[in-house]
Amino acid sequence: MKIIAVIPARYASTRFPAKLMQDLGGKTIILRTYEAAVSTNLFEDVFVVTDSDLIFDEIVSNGGKAIMSIKEHESGSDRIAEAIADLDVDIVVNVQGDEPFTEAEPLAQVLSVFKNDPDRKIDLASLMREIKNEDEINNPNNVKVVVDQSQFALYFSRSVIPYPREINVGVRYFQHIGIYAFRKQALLDFYSLPMKSLEASEKLEQLRYLEFGKRIKMVETTHVGIGIDTAEDLERAKAMLKDL
Repeated sequence: MKIIAVIPARYASTRFPAKLMQDLGGKTIILRTYEAAVSTNLFEDVFVVTDSDLIFDEIVSNGGKAIMSIKEHESGSDRIAEAIADLDVDIVVNVQGDEPFTEAEPLAQVLSVFKNDPDRKIDLASLMREIKNEDEINNPNNVKVVVDQSQFALYFSRSVIPYPREINVGVRYFQHIGIYAFRKQALLDFYSLPMKSLEASEKLEQLRYLEFGKRIKMVETTHVGIGIDTAEDLERAKAMLKDL
């Protein structure tokens, strides 16, 4: 299988404007994320896909590979699908642009499911981690996922799922970790399909895949991503960098 990583990188950000171009220990966040993805040695190629000349030039001027988006896009999947449409590739991994401490292990976990899928029953794969703290479970910013007995996703929600009407039945709660690996065709199909009510209501693009019958294999992990969503997150990242 030919496996590549794609890093969707929008310049605008509601919570932290231009965050991907912020300095983190002498390099921008997006450049550190790109270099981290390359250093995993899991991919034949790594690309940043962006709507910004600044981000494009930042990557290319530092010896990286970048692709300019042609259209405006609602989601990372749309942006990636447009970029890879004409590439010769089997599996595409979406690496979040605001995770400069991206590591090989969780990416390898999500890729492993395709090596054991000779019948191609898996359209895409992603990660989940168990959460037990009530505040984490109730936090709508933590997307929850429920799965079937084969670990295929049944539904994702910002709400508490399953609802704990009966509390002593051994229910485990899982937070969705937004690392994805896609078959190329699943991405192209997503790009051609309209947003339906579930995705529009929850603002979760993975629901489009489920609404149109795509199968999402979930892999349990203990990995916790370190994303940069706010100026405070950036300060914490700077402190972490000094400790590495």
